[in-house]
Order: sequence, then structure tokens, then C-alpha cells
Amino acid sequence: MYYYGGYGMYNGTYLLVIIGALLCLLASARVKSTYRKFAGVRSACGMTGAQAAEMILRRNGVIGVQVQHVAGELTDHYDPARGVVNLSDATYNSTSVAAIGVAAHECGHVMQHETGYLPLRLRTALVPVANIGSNFGIWIVMLGLIFGLNDTLAMIGVYLFSFGVLFQLVTLPVEFDASRRALVMLQDYGILGQSEVQGSRKVLSAAALTYVASAAASVLQLLRLLLLVNGGRRRR
Repeated sequence: MYYYGGYGMYNGTYLLVIIGALLCLLASARVKSTYRKFAGVRSACGMTGAQAAEMILRRNGVIGVQVQHVAGELTDHYDPARGVVNLSDATYNSTSVAAIGVAAHECGHVMQHETGYLPLRLRTALVPVANIGSNFGIWIVMLGLIFGLNDTLAMIGVYLFSFGVLFQLVTLPVEFDASRRALVMLQDYGILGQSEVQGSRKVLSAAALTYVASAAASVLQLLRLLLLVNGGRRRR
């Protein structure tokens, strides 16, 4: 074990990080296996993910948002700054139930943006400070505890990191709502049949678990930082 300034780099609190990492790994494995299962189920409508997304946008009267292909696996996302729904290799040209579900989910984000969905607006506002907190919060805590032994600096790091945690928590209702909108539109617009919608629901539910796991991991990391700071105070 390595010690710096009396603080264990690896101690009991590191178990919280391990638990968080395991949760993320399990959620990732679940979404990949679920997606593979329904990626092999061709939709009766025969639409590709891109065609389904374009239809959904058209039916909602959305103007100025394009559907484009982006490289990668499950790298699908909506870019509101550029007005682009980016669909990955596994989604853009695929006619599977899984692909159409994912494409509709990204369109759900478009509709959130169009209607000014409050949690999405809050998440967008948190992006700058959340990025700073996620990237530098832990290091500031370590500088305060290990090198400078400065409680104030350490707590500043904790507060910064907490914005990253808040971002993860606000992301949950945003993602859940996008999936809800997607499933409603897929059924109401007749893109997928009832049984096919259930398949898409399973894919999107599995994907939602990755956000839940990520949020849980962030909360556990925040708890670890608080324990380290409080432990440092007790040592004095």
C-alpha cells in the first residue's frame, strides 16, 4: 500500500469505486446482449433506423433537424447545437426492432428540445460545470488531502465533483422520458406492431440501466471523497 501524507491511496473506501465499476460493467453487458438479441429481429415495416427517424420528425413537423450516419457501435446521439440526429453503424441502415427503437429514442430527445423539456434544459445548463467537476474534482480533493493537507481545497473539489453527480442524476429523467416518447410514437405512428414495441422497450430499458449504473457509480465516488475528507479531519 502506498501512502502520501498519511492518506492511503488504496484503502477501504476504494471498495465503493470497485462496486460502481462492477455495476457499470454489468449494465453494459446487459445492453449489448439485449441489443444483439433484437438486432436480429427484422421489423415488419421494413424501415431502417434512419427512415424511421425521418418519419417521426416529419410527423411532428420538426424542421431543420437532419438524420446522419456516425461511425461506431451504439454511438447514437442527438446534437441540438448542430440540429442533427446521429445514428451509428448498427442503427442507421438496420431494419431491426432494436435499431428502430434506438432511432426513435434519439428523436425523443429532439421532441424534448422542441418542447423545452425542463430536465433537458437543466442538464444542458449543467454541462460546463459538470465537465469541470468530473475531470478535475477528484484531483483537487487529492491535492488538498495528500499534498497540501488543506481541508478547504479538498471540499472545493468535493463540491465541484458533486456537479458531475448532479448531471448524472438529472440525466435519468431525460433518458427515461425520451424512451417513453419513443415507444408512444412508434406505436401511434404504426411503425412497429405491439409485439415489436415490446422488443424495443426491452432494448431501451436495458440502455437505461447503463445510465442508472453510471449515476450510482458517481454517487459512490462522491461518498468515497466525503469519507476521505472527513477521515483526514479526524486524523488531525
